[in-house]
Amino acid sequence: MSAQTRAPFSWPELPYAAWADTCTTLHLWTQVVGKVRLAKSPWVNHSWHVTLYVTARGLTTSPIPDGQRPFQIDLDFIDHRLLVSVSDGQMRSLPLVPMSVADFYDKLMGMLGELGIPARIHETPNEVLDPIPFSQDRVHASYDAEYANRYWRVLLQADRVLKAFRARFTGKCSPVHFFWGSNDLAVTRFSGRPAPVHPGGVPYLPDPVTREAYSQEVSSAGFWPGGGPIEHAAFYSYAYPVPAGFGNSRVPPAEAYFHDSLGEFILPYEAVRTSDDPDATLLAFLQSTYEAAADSAGWDRTSLERDPMPPQ
Repeated sequence: MSAQTRAPFSWPELPYAAWADTCTTLHLWTQVVGKVRLAKSPWVNHSWHVTLYVTARGLTTSPIPDGQRPFQIDLDFIDHRLLVSVSDGQMRSLPLVPMSVADFYDKLMGMLGELGIPARIHETPNEVLDPIPFSQDRVHASYDAEYANRYWRVLLQADRVLKAFRARFTGKCSPVHFFWGSNDLAVTRFSGRPAPVHPGGVPYLPDPVTREAYSQEVSSAGFWPGGGPIEHAAFYSYAYPVPAGFGNSRVPPAEAYFHDSLGEFILPYEAVRTSDDPDATLLAFLQSTYEAAADSAGWDRTSLERDPMPPQ
């Protein structure tokens, strides 16, 4: 099926300029939600305890511990609401409409209080420039429901393909999960070897967190909606530490390139969306950039990889 005849639902257009304000606001909303999970969860290596996950309707925290009453928070981008569900059957919901980060923060904390869930979070956003504490941020207040839904649909497809890519690896590998600090969906493979100490310096992210996250040699890939150094949605792939010759590797498709200042390979989302076979195009990029990292760094690929299992 050609890109011209394929229904646009699966891989919709997502021009960053058309929804930049909504993207920024939604990024900060997910930080509020994610920090609730962070505050209530035991620490897991590489900060895997803080992430959100893609669902058939949006994003979720998955169950969060709170004594014997676990709860979870869901962002629904079909009915456009936030839902807090508790294991005892109690629920609260909040319509997702244009509102400031401060109002979103106050309303979510109010719902948690009504449900008897104590939650105190650090209000300063992470990994953003010029952060404003959540309770004071009345600058960011945009919510375009159409583009929020498109964004979720892209995440849904990216999540599916990244999971297929993840299944080819038998070594230590992260889940496919959404990091609300960097605003990206990611999966990370590990060589099994330690890495040199990371220099840190990520804006508004404690250096010990960064250094623990990159304490082992990795090849990581994912999807990012755009902003900052790249004003378009894109898939990416990088290695830490960066092995010699990594950036000179030739990777498909033709639209993929190595971004020198970021130190990673970039594949514009539009190139995937408009290709004749988006799944194959994205998988080729993911596999080739991983191979570039693993081969350049001398990973023991024989013991770390497998052929995908056939459908049962």
